[in-house]
Amino acid sequence: MLEARPGNPESRAGTVDRRAAVPLLRRLRSAEGLADPAPVYDELRAMGDLVPAPWGGYLVTGFEACNQVLRGRTWLVPDFAWQERQTETERWHAVATQEMSRTLSRLNAPEHTRQRHSLGNLFDRNTLLDLAPRIEADVAGLLDRLAERIRADGEADLAAVVSERLPINTVGRWLDIPPEDYAHILEMTHNQVHAQELLPTKKELAVSEAATADLRRYFTDLVRERRANPGEDVISGWIRTWDALESDPAATDRVVYQLTMFVTIASLETTATLLSSLIWSLLRSPGAWEWLRARPEHIDDAIEEALRHDPPIRLNSRVAGEDTVLSGVLVPKDTMVHVMYGAANHDPRRNPDPHTFDILRRGTHLAFGGGAHYCLGAGLARLEARILMGQLLRRFPTLRAAGAPEYAPRMVFHRVTSLRVAA
Repeated sequence: MLEARPGNPESRAGTVDRRAAVPLLRRLRSAEGLADPAPVYDELRAMGDLVPAPWGGYLVTGFEACNQVLRGRTWLVPDFAWQERQTETERWHAVATQEMSRTLSRLNAPEHTRQRHSLGNLFDRNTLLDLAPRIEADVAGLLDRLAERIRADGEADLAAVVSERLPINTVGRWLDIPPEDYAHILEMTHNQVHAQELLPTKKELAVSEAATADLRRYFTDLVRERRANPGEDVISGWIRTWDALESDPAATDRVVYQLTMFVTIASLETTATLLSSLIWSLLRSPGAWEWLRARPEHIDDAIEEALRHDPPIRLNSRVAGEDTVLSGVLVPKDTMVHVMYGAANHDPRRNPDPHTFDILRRGTHLAFGGGAHYCLGAGLARLEARILMGQLLRRFPTLRAAGAPEYAPRMVFHRVTSLRVAA
């Protein structure tokens, strides 16, 4: 076992048994941990900024260490080249894992750089300005439906009626996907993300494999249709861009399929959970809903605090591209580390009194990652949350929670499956 370098009291990785993290990780996925992970974060950080993982590698818990990994050029995503060097092949050779490894989130330079540059600033100021009026209209319609459900039944599931629908409506319209396909895309996405969990079971990988095959068929057909009938839509534009870069149209279509699938599924669960978690955080904090309703200029502050307090993705993985010292510990090349976004955001050295939801905190968070793989859709997610909160506060002055949220039993994607509200 690698020893922590002397002189750094925050590094205890050489003295912690790798099995010590197992009960904490189980708790993080339990109903208790899904509802309130803060005690688990505290116990993990008490073990040090780097906690040895039972399967090898490390859990990174401190804000500065996580930030260093996300932004450091010597830290890479676990791409195909890394996977081929692993002895544990079942996970890395699984169909769903292999398919996601071809998408932007699992590419390193130079291919990652080439694909990212081809997209440009995907959601720049002008794009967001163009999208805003349609999002405003969409939110109004979804809130009409929410109001109808509350009038009819006394309460309604905000997660199902609003939070899940807004992101798929937004990205689906942007990519010109037929609205009748939205429900199917959501179902495929919910099932596919099992493969992106920390330690997926064989059963979860099988579910993810079926969903991945379904996604591949759907988006391959979508790209084929756009090539046959090009227009002024985003996907047709990507085809034209990549035709100028590739001599083989089939190579273009493969890249555009991967980009389209990735952008679509990356936009859904994370944004939906942000919306539900933001509303839940406000409703569970005494007086917060009324306070923000009287001060809508602080909606953006509330969004950032929700991202810090309860990030939609709790962890992500990187590998050392070379022998690297992290928090005083020598991490050998190819070692995998797991960046614990939630634990980092709750690091009291960065955000004092971290477990309190404080709209005026102006704290720091890593919810959108950092460095070369910073979230492409961060601006769009913030815009959707801002528009939703503006209308929700005006139209539902007495909104209240009718129960605590329900969560999917996952460790990576902190998906809210239900949030019942009344007014």
